[in-house]
Amino acid sequence: MAVRIRLRRMGAKRRPFYRLVVADSHSRRDGEFIEELGYYDPVAEPAVLEIKKERVEEWIQKGAIPSPTVRTLLRQAGISMGKS
Repeated sequence: MAVRIRLRRMGAKRRPFYRLVVADSHSRRDGEFIEELGYYDPVAEPAVLEIKKERVEEWIQKGAIPSPTVRTLLRQAGISMGKS
């Protein structure tokens, strides 16, 4: 089972809101997930990013792979991702 850290889309049409989740790579984008790690609201001025840093770092240590978008958000939040 490959575990990914990715965004789960929430919110209304044309007003996206995302939750940062740990999910099996085979589950659907908005489907089943293992744990919620935070949220991202790109529509707010300025954009709001709330992340549980300790939990993200634990999941990365366990081998969870962040999606490219999540990797960018984690860098903005100052979270180290090991080798990358």
